[in-house]
Amino acid sequence: MPGDGPLARVPAVAVFAVVVVVFAAGVIVGGPVGAVLLGLLAVGVAGLLAATWPRLGTGERMLRVLVLVVLVAIAVGLVLR
Repeated sequence: MPGDGPLARVPAVAVFAVVVVVFAAGVIVGGPVGAVLLGLLAVGVAGLLAATWPRLGTGERMLRVLVLVVLVAIAVGLVLR
């Protein structure tokens, strides 16, 4: 979804790479540190979801909420393990 905000000039590939690296590091490190990394990703996803909510259709909203729920569930699982 194109925009004109501060993230509009950041290449999508770079954002994807950062997300993949942080997610992988969180899962590999595990424990509380990994949960914090995944929690930071979850906060970012929640922020983007809140910012784009009015422009999203119902299906897009549900998919993004599902991604957020799965991310939080994995973070909680890392803490409880």
